Amino acid sequence: MDMPALSASIRIEPSDGVKRRSAAWGGMSAEIVRVTPLRPVQLHFAAPVHLLIAYEHGHHQGGEACVPGPAISALKDLRRKLTFVPAGQEFRDCQAPNTATQFMCLYIEPSEQVGLPGGGDASRILAPRLLFENRVLWETTSKLQGLIECNKTNWRYLEAVGTVLAHELSQIVFGETFPDRPARGGLAAWQLRLVTDYIEEHLSEEISLTTLAGLVRLSPHHFCRAFSQSLGRSPCRYHGIRRIEQAKRLLANPNRTIADIALQSGFSETSTFTAAFRRATGVPPTTFRRSLSWTCSPHMSPTLAAASVCVRSLEITDVATEG
Repeated sequence: MDMPALSASIRIEPSDGVKRRSAAWGGMSAEIVRVTPLRPVQLHFAAPVHLLIAYEHGHHQGGEACVPGPAISALKDLRRKLTFVPAGQEFRDCQAPNTATQFMCLYIEPSEQVGLPGGGDASRILAPRLLFENRVLWETTSKLQGLIECNKTNWRYLEAVGTVLAHELSQIVFGETFPDRPARGGLAAWQLRLVTDYIEEHLSEEISLTTLAGLVRLSPHHFCRAFSQSLGRSPCRYHGIRRIEQAKRLLANPNRTIADIALQSGFSETSTFTAAFRRATGVPPTTFRRSLSWTCSPHMSPTLAAASVCVRSLEITDVATEG
């Protein structure tokens, strides 16, 4: 199969170790991308065409995908997940893969004919969707990928499958057949963002499981399970970790008392705070504060001092949460 010049293409850095196989036909183009090096990579896309990414396989030990606005996802298992980026919007993804990653990118020129226009009123309706699942759309993308990989492709059939896929995608992004729901095994990106933002804003308060579940319209049981599968810990445990992380930042200020920090971090008793802090970090708050005292040197710039506090905090967190 020829390797045509694409009207748009996702950028991947570093680019060495990235293999691409592409095809182009009327109003659409696609490329199958395989990233083999197990090292951090960055993906970026911004073009006047719609982008659909279909992940065949891939698992990350860390990273984050985002588009302008509240949409953000830190989902690690990318198998059979789909991402849609409307024309003109920017997509960024920082990945730390621990397995080879393969995905197909489908680039669709805005067109009323396929149900995915660009500009005008439609630009206010089309919204990005990060790492969602849809069985029908996935099966069509798999069929399209098989045709691209075949050396003796029937180009008319390829174009027909591409048109069908574009119409299926238009039904999803316009909300005609696909309700936004969590990807299998976790919360949807908007749900996770809403819940974690709420927790950050109410760190010093007691937050019930019912309250958090209500924010994302799930039962407490299903919410707890989905949250744990998304972040690897229960909502209660996550809330406690975020409290301790806030306390670490406050401890960097020598003018704050341990009692004040305990109250601001949601602990009514200093003894309770000290016990929780020791469980999380392995040391009491006073010892942790002394370990940060070197960052307060008058010869160190405020920016470097703040960065040093952050790095030291992360080191202790990693040791405490190991296993």
